[in-house]
Amino acid sequence: MFTFLLWLVLLLVCWPLALLALVAYPLCWLLTLPFRLIGIGVEGVFELLRAVVMLPARILGGGVRR
Repeated sequence: MFTFLLWLVLLLVCWPLALLALVAYPLCWLLTLPFRLIGIGVEGVFELLRAVVMLPARILGGGVRR
């Protein structure tokens, strides 16, 4: 909501810049999408490696007791 209000202020101050921002935002989102997907994949690999490294400790009972 704050972003929309900020855009409305920009529209009142300088409407060409506001229209450029309105067009450029989806393009920037599309350009950064592959980096986000790569980040999700890398995070998954790190979680898998952490699980594999911590497995012996969990088997030996070093985890949280219930």
